[in-house]
Amino acid sequence: MSATGAVRLAAISAEPLDLDAHLRAVDDPRMGAVTTFVGRVRDHDPDAATAVVALEYSAHPDAEATLAQLATTAAADTGALVAVSHRVGTLAVGDAAVVIAVASAHRAEAFEVCRTLIETIKTGLPVWKRQLETDGTATWLGLGG
Repeated sequence: MSATGAVRLAAISAEPLDLDAHLRAVDDPRMGAVTTFVGRVRDHDPDAATAVVALEYSAHPDAEATLAQLATTAAADTGALVAVSHRVGTLAVGDAAVVIAVASAHRAEAFEVCRTLIETIKTGLPVWKRQLETDGTATWLGLGG
């Protein structure tokens, strides 16, 4: 989903996420700072008995609109530009599940918007994940990535 204003990109994607595409989306000569966040699938979880081998993400049909709203709220009144995507489907260890790029005139706002956005994605985006372990255990985990 392309967006206008502060949110230049907000997407739920079954395709691998491209950090460079997010950077291009927020490229603007008025902006002196760009921060990024890449959330990747890791091989462990504190609650897992064995190694994690994959995560399976699924999303509510309204997830993309919700993601755009979360990004809009995070950037409100900052002048920042935001590009954000979340993957769905089966992701292997090392795959990017979330990519965020934020551009702003100054670094403080870029860091703040990026941090606010990932925290609200974790609590407010209607995306669920099923964690798969080497022993065959599969555990559903709540909202967010």
